[in-house]
Amino acid sequence: MIMSKIDEQLFSAHEHALEKEYELCPECGSELSVKHSKHGGFIGCNNYPSCNYTRPLVQHESIETQVIEGSVCPECGHELAVKSGRFGIFIGCTQYPSCTHIEKQDQASDKPDIPCPECKTGKLEHRTSRFGKSFYACSAYPKCKFIVNYPPVAEDCPSCGFGILVERKGAAGMRLECPQKNCKYKRPL
Repeated sequence: MIMSKIDEQLFSAHEHALEKEYELCPECGSELSVKHSKHGGFIGCNNYPSCNYTRPLVQHESIETQVIEGSVCPECGHELAVKSGRFGIFIGCTQYPSCTHIEKQDQASDKPDIPCPECKTGKLEHRTSRFGKSFYACSAYPKCKFIVNYPPVAEDCPSCGFGILVERKGAAGMRLECPQKNCKYKRPL
């Protein structure tokens, strides 16, 4: 009864979905097909492993390095350029790899400088991990390895006296809490 209400064209659609023009491998002449790996899809030769030809499934337009006129690298004095890397677009020195200077983005310029509560010499800076997660780390890294995962607030914990509190979002709304594991201080924002 339900089958009579379904359009018969839906069942024949899969026949047309598999119809495509096959490309030939430029190295061995065999067919190419879409393959999958842990890094995503790609096009590979069906004659693998005797033929190792592969290419990306999606062709990305590469961004050419563009020199910023009138910009000067503070480390070596050469020009800076807009470049594309594995984490996106950034501004770096044109003399890479001999000069590894990269301009930092002014992500939280309106936020005040919050001193590191552990080393007291560095400031907490907003950073992004290689997986895209946001966190706040001491600017004195690698000497100081202090990090917090939530936005810090320059206020001492009234319970334990730790140098900062962090803003967290919970079911009851925004709140300030101590980042120390052994301290349970929390208050609504």
